[in-house]
Amino acid sequence: MDSLAHDIQTLTPQLTAWRRDFHHFAESGWVEFRTAAKVAEILDHLGYELAMGRDVVDAESRMGLPDAQTLAKEFARAREQGAPEKWLAAFEGGFTGIVATLRTGRPGPTIAFRVDMDALDLSEALDESHRPFRDGFASCNPGMMHACGHDGHTTIGLGLAQVLKQNEAQLNGTIRLIFQPAEEGTRGARAMVAAGALDGVDYFTAVHIGTGVPAGTVICGSDNFMATTKFDVRFTGVAAHAGGKPEEGRNALLAAAQATLALHSIAPHSEGASRVNVGVMQAGSGRNVVPASALLKVETRGESEAINQYVFERAQSAIAGAAALYGVSAETHLMGAATSSTPSPAWVNYLREQASQVTGVLHAIDKVKAPAGSEDATLMMARVQQNGGLASYMVFGTDLSAGHHNEKFDFDEQIMNVAVETLARTALNFPWARGV
Repeated sequence: MDSLAHDIQTLTPQLTAWRRDFHHFAESGWVEFRTAAKVAEILDHLGYELAMGRDVVDAESRMGLPDAQTLAKEFARAREQGAPEKWLAAFEGGFTGIVATLRTGRPGPTIAFRVDMDALDLSEALDESHRPFRDGFASCNPGMMHACGHDGHTTIGLGLAQVLKQNEAQLNGTIRLIFQPAEEGTRGARAMVAAGALDGVDYFTAVHIGTGVPAGTVICGSDNFMATTKFDVRFTGVAAHAGGKPEEGRNALLAAAQATLALHSIAPHSEGASRVNVGVMQAGSGRNVVPASALLKVETRGESEAINQYVFERAQSAIAGAAALYGVSAETHLMGAATSSTPSPAWVNYLREQASQVTGVLHAIDKVKAPAGSEDATLMMARVQQNGGLASYMVFGTDLSAGHHNEKFDFDEQIMNVAVETLARTALNFPWARGV
């Protein structure tokens, strides 16, 4: 075992403790107040330069933001649950992003790594068959659970921060660590991009664990992400007595139902895969009342940005037509967005070289055919590439107790060591890279 691997192995108890703390105090998107404050405290102690809150999160670009009452309630709870007061204020109001910078003072590129911090809106299983419950670190916040591994991602970011600081003398250029809020629902990256968090980055890597990739395999250039738009549609009609004066009503429920059928009838695109889904429909107030309001929660996806835009535009036409048919109004509110991704081949090759050196990595490969999802780190990748930099998305395979977004989700914590070492090698070995 070389010195880097040994250093990371000695860090294992700390990684486990961090991960389990974040898991226990799970916080969902835009309310990661305690998580962000804890991360800031650790990074400051390590000696990183910090930019936080409104400095790295553009207010107008946030999507799917909870209402003011929810933000205030969750902020108060974070304080009650031990969020470090020195750092907490920076994140108030739903500005829970952090960018940590390590400037070596020596010439070299800016290398950035992105991890996410948010939990899902899901209640965790509380039974003995589930390790987090059995070992006492299941979420204590009802309706919030780390069921996608972001507690592990945050920990990987902190572990990487510590290892790179310990080996600062071997680094050149600048290291930038991006701790992103609100990845679930593809809500948070756009606001950090708009705030300039990716500007000046030469090489960028985003990180995920699991996703069905087997233990021992590292995907160094995942490219199966679909562009997506998440949006809510609110239909507003006129209430009326359903028996006495139905003709005076304007039925928002029927408009929403008509729109739902039309949305799921949008023709596929000949140039690639597309998706549309109405996941929620809520409407009406009483059995004998013509429904005056209805809500649809919808997402479109496309294999490319152009295909997703095609589906989204057709969706808006279908919604407008359904509203006109029933004499109601319809308002669309954007709730999340991401683009498709094409990792930079030269950077993928370099990442593969580094991953191949790590104990526990049996297969370091470019990509794997997998079910298409979406990820808003693609917006960060796109900004770096637009500015002439290289970018990729890595997936570290690991054994899971249940699938992602399941109430019994858990992962093998050893994968955090593998990820920290791989990413550390990426930065530490960079001056000797070839073909990058």
